[in-house]
Amino acid sequence: APGSAPASAPAGFACQSFSALSLDPPLVAFMVGRTSTTWPRIARAGVFCVNVLSADQGELCRAFAVSGADKFAGVAYDAAPVSGAPRLAGTLAWIDCTIHAVHTGGDHLIVVGRVDALGASDGDEAPLLFHKGRFL
Repeated sequence: APGSAPASAPAGFACQSFSALSLDPPLVAFMVGRTSTTWPRIARAGVFCVNVLSADQGELCRAFAVSGADKFAGVAYDAAPVSGAPRLAGTLAWIDCTIHAVHTGGDHLIVVGRVDALGASDGDEAPLLFHKGRFL
């Protein structure tokens, strides 16, 4: 999520559950733990940008998985075209969204986003995959 004031830092986290939800209207969904310290900042902003990481971005993913750290330190990014949320450099794809709905699902929240814009790299890089405790 973008910072809401000049002195505020952007917010982000490594998402473990993401899915396409609907084509008409275009919707996506992700799940976030109800105890997440990052989620309230994203919720307040009302927008987010999904960044699909490439196979060589494992360390970047690990940095975004750490709680409480400055996740954007040394990370190249620009503003997504509609929301202004962070769009990371070198990703395979990005999906710029506005929060459409939030539902409670046990100890997680199910966040539904309306897709406002998206894009993909022209390269043929492989996506970052995580399986059995390691990146593939």
